[in-house]
Formats: sequence, structure tokens, C-alpha cells
Amino acid sequence: MFLGIDVGGTHTDAVVVGPAGVVAEAKVPTDHDNLLHSVRGALGAVLRQVDPAGISRLNLSTTLSTNAIVESKTEDVGVLVSAGPGIDPEHQHVGGQYHVIEGCIDHRGHEVAPLDAAGLAAAAEAMRAAGIKVFAAVGKFSTRNPEHEEDLARAVAQDADFVTRGHALSGVLGFPRRVATAYFNSAVWRQYNDFAWAVEESVRDFGLTCEVNILKADGGTMPLELSKSLPVESILSGPAASVMGIIALCDIHEDCIILDIGGTTTDIAVFAGGAPLIEQDGMTVGSYPTLVRALRIRSIGVGGDSALNVSATLGVTVGPERKGPALAAWALGGATACTLGHTSGLPREVRGKVCVPALTDALNVLGHSAFGEVEASRSGITKLAGLWDMVPERLSRRAVEYALHKIREAVDDLIDEINEQPVYTIFELLKGKRIAPQRVYVMGGPAQAMAPLLEKALGREVVLPRHFAVANAIGAALTRTTLDVELFADTQRGALFIPSLGVTREIPKSYTLHQAKADVRAALLDHLRGLGVEVGDDEPEILEAGSFNMVEGMMAMGRNIRVRCQVRPAVGKVFGEGS
Repeated sequence: MFLGIDVGGTHTDAVVVGPAGVVAEAKVPTDHDNLLHSVRGALGAVLRQVDPAGISRLNLSTTLSTNAIVESKTEDVGVLVSAGPGIDPEHQHVGGQYHVIEGCIDHRGHEVAPLDAAGLAAAAEAMRAAGIKVFAAVGKFSTRNPEHEEDLARAVAQDADFVTRGHALSGVLGFPRRVATAYFNSAVWRQYNDFAWAVEESVRDFGLTCEVNILKADGGTMPLELSKSLPVESILSGPAASVMGIIALCDIHEDCIILDIGGTTTDIAVFAGGAPLIEQDGMTVGSYPTLVRALRIRSIGVGGDSALNVSATLGVTVGPERKGPALAAWALGGATACTLGHTSGLPREVRGKVCVPALTDALNVLGHSAFGEVEASRSGITKLAGLWDMVPERLSRRAVEYALHKIREAVDDLIDEINEQPVYTIFELLKGKRIAPQRVYVMGGPAQAMAPLLEKALGREVVLPRHFAVANAIGAALTRTTLDVELFADTQRGALFIPSLGVTREIPKSYTLHQAKADVRAALLDHLRGLGVEVGDDEPEILEAGSFNMVEGMMAMGRNIRVRCQVRPAVGKVFGEGS
């Protein structure tokens, strides 16, 4: 059996999936101040229903890295970069300790100029004085020759708890993206590793002996042990889990829209010909493009717990802020009524927190749902409506209409944006493809109440899958381990590199593209199996391959070979279409 846990903005869901489908499920509130508490709560709840000895795999999606970046709770990072001619590295400036060290390696991997030893020593001393303990070392062409990056890392080794080396992140070229990716990887490293260590301890406490994986933004997973050095890959793992959940639950072959309506946000994804779209060059974190491969997902601040707001200028709006669960959910915690903005009558654990009506309360008042204590919803919305001389039904109707409008607007904008660019799915580039989705798959806690309303608002058929409320956790449970690596070979230099795996070796001048394909497949298999991942010999597939003659003085001097290989994201399908 497979166990999946999805740490969402409002709830943490857990499911156990066996050959016949879901055999156990649980849902607990997410404690943003202690995500581990939420994970342990979900684990405990679901493992009371099944024998832990029967669990062979635990996959976890977490908001930890995302929250740390969004809330500016990351650690200060010392950034050391070496670029050389052709680019001003100051344009990639990130963080408060950013140091450019003179020196250059060219696109072939040849050292053009050595690193400035005095400048590097001065930078290391400045960061030591600032108390920096995590670092990023990045060279422009480090994927072709990592020597300068290694020298940068060695210069701060005595002060470092952790150093991200740019060449270990991806074989893809792209200096600005590599700098940002290395920075964020180190910025969240300590928080993520504290969490990962605690997860390992919790797994042991609950008697689990299974493999443990973390969801990545591209819809795959990676072993927990590997994720400790690559925590940046866990950003947006929650939205990725929702996409994989729909793949598991529904047999999709057409263009379609995926809506995951949670308590805090609505995540929107688009499928082309049955395959999810991907950010081909890497996702953007804030204003920084990165090398982190990610499914193409748009999130908006509209969810079941999004607060209702009323103003003279904007009228009734919903979100993007969330001020605790809906009043109906507060009431489930022990309070039977709530004075807006005051919580003296609430249980001790939630006193002092703001208590205002949310979208779920509006749905309750209009009869679209009956979640929790409906009377608490009506009481709270009646009080808010009275402040603006409105009846509660009118305020609720306007709130729901606003939420539907924001979702439709975001869907239309995303489809227009997709159709203005080349369409990349997790499988291929669809040349000339225009997305024209006629079906919408809806999941998440408020999905059942919102489905008929969305069908009218979007003018498309809406499908509500079975297990829609825990689809994210199902996607997490069933998602398999993936990895994407690149091999570079220069026959003139007699050198082969697989940067992200740390592979470097000599090759003969007769080395061929065919040999390169075989070598990168073998290296990928060896790496995954060394981590305990079960992967078949035929699963690694070649995405890109090329061999180019290098000419100097009208003479061929060797070949430059590049091969990209991956085990692609996928899930085990155990559910019927639309069921």
C-alpha cells in the first residue's frame, strides 16, 4: 500500500491507497507554525485505520519551502559568482551578501582566466564577519567545467554548514536562472532539513519502515534523503500533487482545465491532449526565474476560507487574505457564535485570532453547501450584512459571484497566455497547438458546492471525481520518482560530465552519440537504484540528443555531444474515469 500526505494551506490530508483504491483517509487542520504537528496528526489518524507494516511507500507534499520564501523567513545566503566576459553578473544580484569574483571558464570548459584569489579571500572574510553559514557558488559555464565553483566553495568551507554548487542543480545552461536557483536552495536549506529530519523521526515513531519521498514541482517525487541537498525542488509541490491526483482519478485524453479549490487558494492547471503543461525553462520564484522544472500552474487567492470583505468602493469581495477557517468551522471547534473581529467566546487554542465570514459561509447561507455549523455561518454573515444595510442572502450572493468571476478571469487569462506561446507538455512540444478546453475537473474541499456554479460561470462541462476532497493526497501517494539529467561530452578535451550527478570521466576521441545515450541512461539508473528507487531498465528516455563538429582553422577538432535523459512524471492509475 502507498501512503500520501498533502500539507495544504488549510488542511493536511492523508490517504492510503491499495490495489482496489483508497482504503483509509484522514483530514486534519494545518498548523502553519508547526507543519510537523500537522504531518504527525495526519499520520496518526490514517494509521489507526491500517497496519503500518503494509505501507511500502510514503510520499509527502509540503508547503514549507514555499511558505519560507513567500513570508521572507529564509536564511541569509552568501553568494559567490564567477561569470567572465559577455554578461554583467551584477544584473543577477540577489540577497545582501553577493560577491562577484573575477575569473572565467568559457563555453567549452577551458579556463580563460583564473579566479582572483585576493578578491575571493576578501569576500570570504566579509561573509564570515556577517555570520553567514549557508552559501551559493555559481559559475557561468560550470556545467562544462565545475573547477571554479569548487574553488569558490572551498574558500568558505570552514564557515559553511551548507554550500549549493550551481552545476549540481541542473545540466541546463542559463546563468541568471542558476544564480537564483542556488540562492533559494541555500536560503531554505536549514528549515527544510530540520523538517526532513523530524519527518524521518516521526516515520520511525509510527512504526513505518517504508521508503519516504517528497513531491517536486514537476509532478514527480525524489527520495527524502536526496531532497535534503535540493530543497528548492519541493517548492509548489502541493499544486503538483493536485495535477497528479486528477491523472490518477480520471482517464483524461482531451484539452481540459483542472481546478483545485482549497481553503486558501484555487490552483489552476491546463491539460493539452490529456497531458499537463510544464514550465519548460523553469518556474519563477517572485521575480526570479529559476531552473526548477515545474508543472504550469496558476494560483489565485480565492478559497473556501477566503475572507469576505465589504467596502464602499469595491463592494463585496473575497480574499486574497485568509483570517482563519470559515465561521462554520470555528463553530465545530466549540464556539456557537462569533462577534466579528472578537474571539473571547472561542476555544482557548483559537482565541486572539480574527474570526470573520468566509466564502464557505456564503455558500452555506445560499444553500449550496451545509458544511459545519450552518447557523454559525448565517449568524456571522447577518452581522456583517447589517453593518452595510444588506440582507445576508444578498451579501452571500455577491460574494459567490465575485469568487466565480475571479476564477473565470484567471482561467481565461491562463489559456490566452498559453496560446500565445509554444505549448510544452510533460511529454513533448506540441507545435502549432491551440488549447480549447471544454471540460473542467474540480477537486478540493469546496468542490462539490462550487461545481454546478462553476459549470454555469465557465460555460463548460464540470466533472467532480470520486475522492475529490482528498485528490491531492491521492496524487501524492501514487506519484513515482523522477529525475532529469544531462550529459555533456567534448571529444577534443576527452572529457564527459553529468553535472547534476557529479559524474566526470575521461573519454576517447572516438566517443559517439550512441555511447553517450547509453552512458546517460546507465548513470541515471545507477543513481536512482543507489537511492533505493525501483526503476525499470526501459524507463529512462532520451528527450534531446545532439552531436556537433567543432572546427578550428578549417579542420574538425572533435565533437561536442549533449544528451538529456529523464524518468518522466507519472502515477499508478487505480481509479475509473469520472468515478
